[in-house]
Amino acid sequence: MTTVKVTQIRSTIGQSKAHHGTIRALGLGKIGRSAEHTECAELAGQLRHVAHLVKVEGKDA
Repeated sequence: MTTVKVTQIRSTIGQSKAHHGTIRALGLGKIGRSAEHTECAELAGQLRHVAHLVKVEGKDA
């Protein structure tokens, strides 16, 4: 399984409520906060939705 590290790099101020919710669902909420997730289709969709707010780094499990 591959895990990815997701880091929030931009603020959600001025973004839609859907973007706020997606950031919270990813376990983020403040600039610089990171979370690790297992790669799956649902995660790919979430990352596509907020790609302008986060940085994604791939890791091997």
